[in-house]
Amino acid sequence: MPRLRMACLLPAAQTLPAGFLFLVLWASVLGDKLLVVPQDGSHWLSMKEIVEHLSERGHDIMVLVPEVNLLLGESKYYRRKIFSVTYSLEELQTRFRTFGNNHFLPSASLMGPLREYRNNMIVVDMFFSNCQSLLKDSATLSFLRENKFDALFTDPAMPCGVILAEYLNLPSVYLFRGFPCSLEHMLGQSPSPVSYVPRFYTKFSDHMTFPQRLANFIVNILENYLYYCLYSKYEIIASDLLKRDVSLPSLHQNSLWLLRYNFVFEYPRPVMPNMIFIGGINCKKKGKLTQVGD
Repeated sequence: MPRLRMACLLPAAQTLPAGFLFLVLWASVLGDKLLVVPQDGSHWLSMKEIVEHLSERGHDIMVLVPEVNLLLGESKYYRRKIFSVTYSLEELQTRFRTFGNNHFLPSASLMGPLREYRNNMIVVDMFFSNCQSLLKDSATLSFLRENKFDALFTDPAMPCGVILAEYLNLPSVYLFRGFPCSLEHMLGQSPSPVSYVPRFYTKFSDHMTFPQRLANFIVNILENYLYYCLYSKYEIIASDLLKRDVSLPSLHQNSLWLLRYNFVFEYPRPVMPNMIFIGGINCKKKGKLTQVGD
């Protein structure tokens, strides 16, 4: 029986209405040996706090790290397993710098989604190359199989960890903030009716006129195309690794979603039982308020 006690994971979780369910679900999924497949950059900053807290409670944690990275350094809280990649540190830094700077360039609202897509691909293409390197590294894959982990912890925005969990036959826990095309609801199979839930780029409210609902419907179709553009390549490498035809949505079934946003700030929609809201865990701890005297 795993000895994990998730009451010690995050103090914030204890204040949530779903807190008890959160503890029960995670305790039944996770064991003592945790494999972490992070995404370099700001995604890791949120995940790192959880990993450190689990380590303090005595759990054996290994983090898969590309040899060229920005934030995935050594730590007393976990071991690292490093794998080779095809890009240099200079290229990595240039891509992230370009990606960040492009967010501050002015653009017409009609071209905004297209430009954001092109900007995202600057880092998405690199993450795909990263995933290819990992899933073709037979020595690393053998090492991971031999270690017999109990669960895998990852950010599913880039689904390399999702594929690896299937390959290693591990239950998985996702830490997720959100992504265009409502990725968590699409892959989690929770209802998201276009008549009531505005799509990512529309800026509509949940009280839409008929023309707005029609536009929302069209954007929903375009989101499916966006999903194909972003993730179809992952299905190919997943099929090569697993030796069978793979549909990415089917790989997300044996998982627990920890959603890093607050339900009350979202448009009303049903969610699946394996989705837990843990709002407030984003990138950096809040500083203490200064004491102002009279």
